[in-house]
Amino acid sequence: MNRSSTLKNTAASAYRNDEGFVPQRAAYIETAAITANVRALREVAKGAKVLAVLKADGYGHGIVPAARAALEGGADYLGTAVLEEAFAVRAAGITAPLFSWLSAPGAPYGRAIAEDIELAAYSLGQLREIADAGQQVGAVPRIHLKIDTGMWRGGATPGDWPGLCAAARELETEGRIRVLGIWSHLACADEPGHPSLPAQLEVFRQAIATARALGLEPTLCHIANSAATLASPEAHFDMVRPGLAVYGVNPLAEADRGNGPALRPAMSLGAAVVQTKRAPAGAGVSYGHTESTARQTTLAVVPLGYADGVFRSASSAGPVLIGNRAYRVLGRVCMDQFVVDVGDDDVAAGDAALLFGPGDSGEPHVEAWAAAAGTIPYEVLTRIGSRVPRIYL
Repeated sequence: MNRSSTLKNTAASAYRNDEGFVPQRAAYIETAAITANVRALREVAKGAKVLAVLKADGYGHGIVPAARAALEGGADYLGTAVLEEAFAVRAAGITAPLFSWLSAPGAPYGRAIAEDIELAAYSLGQLREIADAGQQVGAVPRIHLKIDTGMWRGGATPGDWPGLCAAARELETEGRIRVLGIWSHLACADEPGHPSLPAQLEVFRQAIATARALGLEPTLCHIANSAATLASPEAHFDMVRPGLAVYGVNPLAEADRGNGPALRPAMSLGAAVVQTKRAPAGAGVSYGHTESTARQTTLAVVPLGYADGVFRSASSAGPVLIGNRAYRVLGRVCMDQFVVDVGDDDVAAGDAALLFGPGDSGEPHVEAWAAAAGTIPYEVLTRIGSRVPRIYL
């Protein structure tokens, strides 16, 4: 059964399910697609470990189901941005290696260390705070030191790097920490051939050499995100960190994908049409009457809006599949709903409206919604709101 027919059946059975309410709008998550994508990325990584990035609630797919699906596909590591995400993974009973990298002073490092979560250190102050937390809980923290190789975001500058490494080596000699990794992040990996890529990789190699010269022995050097995993094998080092690609979306432009793996989008977003009505020519539709009907037509109301992550900036542009026909949003996207002009087509309340998915039923891909909204697929996926149920297929 494809997702379009799943949605139709779900809408028809609303309030008539023995297990309770069946949602009339949902994000359908194909966990097998996440598993298959990770397997494909392992092939691309060619021996480097694969860390599946789970930040932002698994890019909107649900952090715990995404973690389990990624591990099923052979992920060696899991990764989160903030510690709250890492704690959620551990609370679900998942014991796989787990790295978390974004925290401010005063973070609950002791709990993280006790729960076997590997931590990032960007600065000398952060490094010492983590070491002190390890002493308080009676465990040795495992740390990945971050070098800023030219993105000018988080991480030690090249000038501060030798001092950070020297301090880390001293703490390691005292048995207070273990430096497991050295890492960084690429600014323009989704633009193969961009001059910043070789420049950042050279800074990264020098940083690794400096760390080793000062006595550190990192076993996990990593800098590659999804784009670099797919297009820049020279950036793979010991481990790669795909995020978007895990969920089946390729961050590279079509022309740059070459013979890369066929990734399958794991999420479909859809809803059941709640009402249809005939409208005369010249009827102003939705807030502001920014568009009017060009002729007598049927309007269909779809119960998804910007509170659910459907971008208001996609007003008059967002693509929608209803039945076997492609339409677009007519007028402004509202907080909870939008309107589609379906002409004289046979559309009725309860019919499935698919905003995006893998294309099995001819629905748009998430890239089409990103283009309509003037943004990127990352933001579309991670902005799907919490009131949209996730249904795992």
